[in-house]
Amino acid sequence: MALRRALPALRPCIPRFVQLSTAPASREQPAAGPAAVPGGGSATAVRPPVPAVDFGNAQEAYRSRRTWELARSLLVLRLCAWPALLARHEQLLYVSRKLLGQRLFNKLMKMTFYGHFVAGEDQESIQPLLRHYRAFGVSAILDYGVEEDLSPEEAEHKEMESCTSAAERDGSGTNKRDKQYQAHRAFGDRRNGVISARTYFYANEAKCDSHMETFLRCIEASGRVSDDGFIAIKLTALGRPQFLLQFSEVLAKWRCFFHQMAVEQGQAGLAAMDTKLEVAVLQESVAKLGIASRAEIEDWFTAETLGVSGTMDLLDWSSLIDSRTKLSKHLVVPNAQTGQLEPLLSRFTEEEELQMTRMLQRMDVLAKKATEMGVRLMVDAEQTYFQPAISRLTLEMQRKFNVEKPLIFNTYQCYLKDAYDNVTLDVELARREGWCFGAKLVRGAYLAQERARAAEIGYEDPINPTYEATNAMYHRCLDYVLEELKHNAKAKVMVASHNEDTVRFALRRMEELGLHPADHQVYFGQLLGMCDQISFPLGQAGYPVYKYVPYGPVMEVLPYLSRRALENSSLMKGTHRERQLLWLELLRRLRTGNLFHRPA
Repeated sequence: MALRRALPALRPCIPRFVQLSTAPASREQPAAGPAAVPGGGSATAVRPPVPAVDFGNAQEAYRSRRTWELARSLLVLRLCAWPALLARHEQLLYVSRKLLGQRLFNKLMKMTFYGHFVAGEDQESIQPLLRHYRAFGVSAILDYGVEEDLSPEEAEHKEMESCTSAAERDGSGTNKRDKQYQAHRAFGDRRNGVISARTYFYANEAKCDSHMETFLRCIEASGRVSDDGFIAIKLTALGRPQFLLQFSEVLAKWRCFFHQMAVEQGQAGLAAMDTKLEVAVLQESVAKLGIASRAEIEDWFTAETLGVSGTMDLLDWSSLIDSRTKLSKHLVVPNAQTGQLEPLLSRFTEEEELQMTRMLQRMDVLAKKATEMGVRLMVDAEQTYFQPAISRLTLEMQRKFNVEKPLIFNTYQCYLKDAYDNVTLDVELARREGWCFGAKLVRGAYLAQERARAAEIGYEDPINPTYEATNAMYHRCLDYVLEELKHNAKAKVMVASHNEDTVRFALRRMEELGLHPADHQVYFGQLLGMCDQISFPLGQAGYPVYKYVPYGPVMEVLPYLSRRALENSSLMKGTHRERQLLWLELLRRLRTGNLFHRPA
């Protein structure tokens, strides 16, 4: 089957399911004399003291900014918190362009919104800003922010065409697909209700090749500026999303089947990593379902693939879906509602198989280029109906390219109810297989859309019920990863958050666990143009900190930029503290006669 032929191409020849040692790697504390420094080779054990980080020191937070930039920030952040303006922003932009003409309109945007949130038009024009930020301890995650300016009707049409298989179009496959993993016209425009996330719609394979070339240029631009840069990529830019939908359904059903078996064995409600099924009982259950003969089932569960424990966890179970056993023809599971056996994989046409293979090839090209340039790839999270496939394909790249150090970073959305299970499973998989774990933790960008889709179509809401529950999930996931970093010098995490409480939590836990910023295991990230009172104090205190830096021509970035301002309005209202600090610094410069401050 195409899926099973393509995935091994991304996997290196490394042993699977290495036995775990129960003794964690030791980490010398600062007072312990000469020792190996995690992630940084040999050094004296006396580490430089970590400066206190003060998010309320306006002078230090804005030391890198000229006075006119502070004034622009105040103006833009205030306008972005003005509901009446945001409600009519499209009409205002249209009228402004007509009255001013394109040239003056571009200048106006560069003096205001574009200049505040976007780094520049191309790889060359953004270099001065990147160098300036690095001088103040802040690096960049490059993101080419160009987005197609499609009408809602055009976006909907493209989405329905690219997410529907040939089998569904001729009526032979529709009734076998879970409704969560089908395209729905009401949600065809994936831009609706999305916070700050650029959206790609599939046009053709040539367009995907063009996106890949853009990402390659981003990698080159980042590699020229530093040896520790990131670029952000989206897998929906690299291929037909139909494959992501179908593969996500495969993974979700296979996982659901495991949990059904867990219920039968009296293990309902346990965390993913605590659920361990008795293999003998599992074999009996699968045989009774009629999925395969007893001899065939026994061939799946061998000591070579599972070890000798007599139990199987979710990682062992997931490995069967791409193992070299004869499982492919048996990829069927019982439907929880009907009790009927259903195939996991819908049939692909020859063209669909080629499209799937090309997506995997594009991912491989990007990872190889990133390795060559010393740049890390951050794979952005997307909607939950795509995300299982995105995470699985990212893991395949991590297996291949994260052997010596984390090159590929997966993204975990902590507003999801299963975020903790996803993080713990992937950390454990990296331990077993011996590759380097790399993660970015975010709250999530698709909350409103995900909730509306689940309610309209009729499946369980995947989102945590409250903002406080999401905070708790973020801190729980972060705490687990930081504990892993304490014992694993090669693992890395990006704390992508604009919440001062979350950043303080990370700093406190780092101190308690003995994780020093000089180890470069914990990174921090914020959007360009937001939360400088977090980013710059962290950078000047020696913490690795990054700004998420979009760039691109004014008119081509405008759809993404205008929607971000609109959909971030609730977040912008939370910038009251940031505006207060900007005012404090402006008034201080006025009182001290330092209005012509030049950053140095």
